[in-house]
Amino acid sequence: MKTFWDSFKEVLTNLFHSFGWAWWVEIVTQNPRCTYYFGPFLSVKEANAAKAGYIEDLEQEGAQGIIVKVKRCKPKNLTVADDLGVVQPKATPIFSGQM
Repeated sequence: MKTFWDSFKEVLTNLFHSFGWAWWVEIVTQNPRCTYYFGPFLSVKEANAAKAGYIEDLEQEGAQGIIVKVKRCKPKNLTVADDLGVVQPKATPIFSGQM
C-alpha cells in the first residue's frame, strides 16, 4: 500500500520531470549501439543508487562498452537503438518510488 509520502513523491517527481528538473540514468552501450534512459528520479542520490541494477541487467543481456551518466534531462524516448535506427515508442517512465 502506498503511503502519503510515496504518493506525494510520485507527484513531485512528475512535476520535476515536466520541467526537465528530474534526474535520469543515461546508459550508452557500444554493443549493441544503444542509449537507454531510466528514471525519472527526484534526486541525484536516488538515481545513483538505482544505476547499479540497470548496469547489471544490461550486462546479463550481453551489452558491452557501457558508459553511465546521471543527469538532469527530459528524454523524448527511453530507448534508442543507434545501430538499427530504431526508436522504442515513448513509454511511461518508471518512478523511483517503485521498489
